[in-house]
Amino acid sequence: MAGQALSSWTRCFHPAPSAGMRLLAFPHAGGSASAYRSFSAALSPTVEVHAAQYPGRQDRMGEPVIDDLHVLAEQLVDVVAAFPKPFALFGHSMGAIAAFEVARRLEARGIVPTALFVSARRGPDVHKEKALHLADDDTFLQEVSRLGGTDPTIFDDPDIRALALPALRGDYKAVETYRYRPGPDVSCPIVALAGDADPVLEVPDAENWAGHTSGSFELEVFPGGHFFLDDNLDAVAARILGKLTVSP
Repeated sequence: MAGQALSSWTRCFHPAPSAGMRLLAFPHAGGSASAYRSFSAALSPTVEVHAAQYPGRQDRMGEPVIDDLHVLAEQLVDVVAAFPKPFALFGHSMGAIAAFEVARRLEARGIVPTALFVSARRGPDVHKEKALHLADDDTFLQEVSRLGGTDPTIFDDPDIRALALPALRGDYKAVETYRYRPGPDVSCPIVALAGDADPVLEVPDAENWAGHTSGSFELEVFPGGHFFLDDNLDAVAARILGKLTVSP
């Protein structure tokens, strides 16, 4: 059934019981599981995608937003650990850090993902001081709109603004206050994906991910901005399928 979940934390829009691999996908700041609906379709039926549904949005609107990425990872790790193996992790922007922190905690338990895909995000220990989550509403939403991925006119509706702001601010706070904690990283392969015109990510900062795995590292740059995934869905899906279905 479309939208089925293994828990309140995940949504599966294209169940594929015969798939040999599952991919846990973590949304960007302000995003929800439905952001991965087309992504899921592109990978199905070879890979079954389960998208994380963070509290504070859509059908979890009544729950408080988690504004600390370490706390979010602690909440998610038990959910992910229960998934049938093998599985890989994918995260876009804020979701890349969430996926990385979940992967670290999984590996501490002896569970090694097949791969970790980190999209549109600098390495975890590259810190750039920002406090946009403290800005006034207009300034804050102008910056959110600048990155693309959202039609800025939707924020003209006061009801939509009121609904969207708590999750957006909470997620931006989570990203901007995140600090990498030195310690064991991961041993699974990391594949970093970036847009060549991303206004908030420089390619050298994406290369920093190489230092956070004892396994292999690959970087692929696609045309586009912060939400390059939307315009390169088929190419990104092919890249992921190529990595996850390679012969042993």
